[in-house]
Amino acid sequence: MSLTVKNLTKRFTASGTPAVADVSFAAAPGGITTLLGPSGSGKSTVLRIVAGLEQPDAGQVLFGEQDMTGVPAQKRGLGFVFQSYALFKHMTVRKNIAFGLRVRKAPADEVKRKVDELLSLVQLDGLGERYPAELSGGQRQRVAFARALAIQPKLLLLDEPFGALDAQVRVELRDWLRRLHGEHDVTTLLVTHDQEEAMEVSDRVVVMHDGRVAQAGTVREVYDRPATPFVAAFVGGANVLRGLMVGGRVSVGTLAVSVADGVDAPDGASVHAYVRPHDVTLTKAEAGAPEVSLARVERMAWLGGTVKLSLKLSDGAPMTVEMPKAEVQALSINEGDLVMASPRDAKVFLEDYSI
Repeated sequence: MSLTVKNLTKRFTASGTPAVADVSFAAAPGGITTLLGPSGSGKSTVLRIVAGLEQPDAGQVLFGEQDMTGVPAQKRGLGFVFQSYALFKHMTVRKNIAFGLRVRKAPADEVKRKVDELLSLVQLDGLGERYPAELSGGQRQRVAFARALAIQPKLLLLDEPFGALDAQVRVELRDWLRRLHGEHDVTTLLVTHDQEEAMEVSDRVVVMHDGRVAQAGTVREVYDRPATPFVAAFVGGANVLRGLMVGGRVSVGTLAVSVADGVDAPDGASVHAYVRPHDVTLTKAEAGAPEVSLARVERMAWLGGTVKLSLKLSDGAPMTVEMPKAEVQALSINEGDLVMASPRDAKVFLEDYSI
C-alpha cells in the first residue's frame, strides 16, 4: 500500500510559525521511506499526523487512494514502533506480541501460530516466556517490531526506533531491519536524525528543514545531487569553501576545485562550494614548494579502515579529509606535515542562494 502526503500544514498556536508547512511526499508500496532532519525540522509532527495522533490544519493523508485525514488513529490499521519500546512490563514477550491480536479477538490457535512465527522472524525463539526487563535493549526493540507486525499493518511507522541503543546494537539492528523488510514486505515510514541510518536502510529519503521538505529522492540522488546548501551540508557532511567561478572550476585562494556536473553558475560568480571529506585528494608536499599553496595536517583520527585528517589551509580556513588507512600509510602522512589538497566534485551554490 502506498502512502501519499499532500500539502500538510500544522500550527500548534493560532498565530505561531507552522511546525510543518505545505509538506508533500509519497512513499512507494513495500519500501522504506525516511523522514530525515535535525531536531525541530517537523519530521515527528508529520509522523504523528500520518498516525492520526495529530490533525493537520490543512492537507491530506492518503493510504493508497483512500483519504485517511479524518480517520481516528485506532482505525487506520497501523503498526507503530517507538524509541522507548513501550512494551508492557508486566507481560511476557509472548503476551506483548499477542496483545494486538487478542484485542481484535483473534482465535487462540491463530494467536499462537502468529506469535511463534513472529518470534522466529525477529530471532527471539525460546525467549517468549521472558519479561522485557530480562532482555537486552536490542532484543526489546525486536519485540516492539514483532508486536507492531502482528496485526499485519497497512503501514509501519518507526519513530527514532534505534535512538536509545548503543552504537554497535544500532548497526546490527539496521542490518536486521533490512533483512526483516525483505521477508515481511510492508510500507514503512521511518523518522530519524541519523544520516548514516537513513542512508543505510532507506529506499527513499525526505529531507526536512524548518518544517518544509528540502529535498526528496533516492539515497543517491539526495547525496550526489543535493538541491540546497542545507541538504549538501546535512546529508553526509561537507567542507564549505567560498570562492569564484573561473572557467568551470571554483577558485578558492590558491585552490582550484573541480565541480560536479550540472552547475549553473557563470564565470565570476561568488559561490559556496560544498566538498565531501572523501572527495579531497592529498599528496605529500615536495621540498621547496611554496607554503602559500599548501595545507598543514593539524590532527589525524584513526577510525578503523579510514583516517580523518583535519587540515588548515594557507588562508587559515579548516578542511576535513577522509581517506583509506592504506592510502595515508602509503603517503607517510603525519601530523604537522604539509600536503597538497585537490578537492573535486564540489556541489556549488550561488552565494546569495536561499531556500
